[in-house]
Amino acid sequence: METVSIILFLLLAVVVSGAVARMLPFGVPTPLVQIVLGAAIGLSTSHRVELDPELFMFLFLPPLLFFDGWRIPKDELFKDLSTVVELALGLVLLTVIGMGLLIHWMIPAMPLAVAFALAAVISPTDPIAVSAIAARVPIPKRMMHILEGESLLNDASGLVCLRFAVAAALTGSFSAGQAALTFLWVAGAGLAIGVLVTLAASRAKAWVTRRWGEDTGSQILVSLLIPFGSYLLAEHFHASGILAAVAAGVTMTFAEISRQAMAVTRMRRNSVWDTLQFALNGVIFVLLGEQLPGIVAGAKQTVLLTGHASPWWLAVYVVGIVAGLAALRFAWVWTSLRLTILRKREGAAAMRSPNWRLVAATSFAGVRGAITLAGVLTLPLVLRDGTPFPARDLAIFLAAGVIIVSLVIASIALPILLKGLVLPPEPSRQAEEDSARVATAEAAIRAVERHQHALGEAHGDPDLYAAAGARVMGFYRERIEGLGDGVAGEARAQERLASELRLVGIQAERARLLELGRARAIGSETARKLTRELDLAETRHRG
Repeated sequence: METVSIILFLLLAVVVSGAVARMLPFGVPTPLVQIVLGAAIGLSTSHRVELDPELFMFLFLPPLLFFDGWRIPKDELFKDLSTVVELALGLVLLTVIGMGLLIHWMIPAMPLAVAFALAAVISPTDPIAVSAIAARVPIPKRMMHILEGESLLNDASGLVCLRFAVAAALTGSFSAGQAALTFLWVAGAGLAIGVLVTLAASRAKAWVTRRWGEDTGSQILVSLLIPFGSYLLAEHFHASGILAAVAAGVTMTFAEISRQAMAVTRMRRNSVWDTLQFALNGVIFVLLGEQLPGIVAGAKQTVLLTGHASPWWLAVYVVGIVAGLAALRFAWVWTSLRLTILRKREGAAAMRSPNWRLVAATSFAGVRGAITLAGVLTLPLVLRDGTPFPARDLAIFLAAGVIIVSLVIASIALPILLKGLVLPPEPSRQAEEDSARVATAEAAIRAVERHQHALGEAHGDPDLYAAAGARVMGFYRERIEGLGDGVAGEARAQERLASELRLVGIQAERARLLELGRARAIGSETARKLTRELDLAETRHRG
């Protein structure tokens, strides 16, 4: 019962944090509010959440990474794939090596393997925290796509590096050749298992649906089970469960293209996943806050591991680590942007230097968050001989400090750097969208015409079906004509105005429906049905 109560308090804190973040006048990021609320929970109760590292990793990481891989725009990811790979793999390796050596140099008492493990867990970035920070000053789309792609891959690469570092700490030895071979198996097998599990589950769902119909609840539940199944199967074969979850999410996009679910299933499934992502990310930050009182309370003992007596040395180390991370990221981002995104077209004589504000914004956007906390909490409690894992509490304290400091710095710096920042214009996809709308409208006209004739011949009343068909086909012909050359802009302006007027009408419908419901002039089932129709209409016109 105590465990259930703690879970409910954590979820309540997540709910409250969203409202509080919106109330605060200066755009305080939601993750910071969640950390503060978690700390309040930790201070107000004598109970502490004892986190099992393996269970924590299993419950939180697979669904979060799966959903990130599922929702990320694939075209944008592939367009800037070279930049994403440079950030997600090259920068992670540089961070692990460079920061591992820096941390060991600053804190000689921390074993080198543990320093590398800490460097590995602070290497992944968190785009969700960045999105919350930049809510009032939106991040340019292309930059956000690059950050999302980087986060998707560096979560996996950072945690794989963590795995090697922990193994070195447990065994006391490290072989570069053996690590390379192990990495190939861990990465390759993990990716393959994620792809195969998703394809197998999608084919099985499609086979059952074709024969016995589709059940919305079962479809949603299967999508929730796929990341956990991929993770467990990969771990069973000593591969990367993290990469398996990422690969499963990316594959899900392509599997859905050929095996479409019902519209109601997709809508409900999206709602479930959005809620799950919000809850899991929120709970992780609340848990960080809940652990802070205990971590800070043990700061006096933790600092003794470093050879100092004053707890202020821990703050010095946190600032030093954050500064090192920022310097490495700034140098790497400047080089990456100079060699890729801002390269002039073929035939240009030279490359332009990237705008320093763009480099700085991309650098400060490397906020650490949920994955860093999840990773550091998975450090083993004991070594193989039963002795405590060296400097585990110190690593957790430093990782928590890096998360908080990076969030605070980014929340101050990003809005300043992004304000008025002008990037090269993105190529318009309007022509592609218009072409797709015309093609689908033409296909609809042909299908309606065939079905109309078939109904007329079968029921012996062609005029009735011809009139109904003409009405529907007229809607599609208006769309085609409105997207023609010379009138597309005017048609879109009229459509925007029509959507605005339609929303006004929907609000009036809602008010009147509420009056009828309160007066008991209609039943609850009728009110529910009409409310759902209005919800769908409003979603369409606001989209």
